[in-house]
Amino acid sequence: MSVKNLDYTLDLEKLMAQAGLSNLKALSQKAGVSELDLIRLRRGLALQTRADTLIKISQALQISLAELLAIFAPDSIELSSKSPSAIEKEYRHLQTQMQQQRETLMAEFQQQALQILESWMLQWPTAANKAQANPQLSAMKLLPLVRPVEKLLEAWGVEAIATVGASIPYNPQIHQLIEGTAQPGDLVKVRYNGYRQGEKLLHRVKVSPN
Repeated sequence: MSVKNLDYTLDLEKLMAQAGLSNLKALSQKAGVSELDLIRLRRGLALQTRADTLIKISQALQISLAELLAIFAPDSIELSSKSPSAIEKEYRHLQTQMQQQRETLMAEFQQQALQILESWMLQWPTAANKAQANPQLSAMKLLPLVRPVEKLLEAWGVEAIATVGASIPYNPQIHQLIEGTAQPGDLVKVRYNGYRQGEKLLHRVKVSPN
């Protein structure tokens, strides 16, 4: 079977018939896994499925994990000279590698997206503060529309360091004076917000003396 063939429906149906299972629901119930897990397996996503889930499926189909992987993930693991425990260990290693790759790609995507959003992140809180101070402004109607973007930043762990218009003690490590001078601890007013993502400082808070 070619590794490029990502439709293993016939293979799964054959194994189910041999195990006396008539449909996905029956296999799902016997294995104690979701039908979605079985659909993912059928679509060639074995390496993106948890090892314990694959073990349950193989047991329900009355075959070994090695045999299951040989059918649904051909060429991904050298099976001939390895014991089932060694195959499972290598499979888990492959899963870990794939998870690390996904995390790296997500981090790169977030970084690129944050660069695109940089201007908005710096300017919007100040504009929103002015709109809230004057409900007559037409911009006030736009505030709810931006909430999904704010939720996205929250989901990525990006948090605002301060609140526009607030008076806070000056901290040169995270604040940037846009006019005048100030000593550490002096009260300054937040003009433009700053952001951090975890321990990483993305943008300094822009402030001015009170």
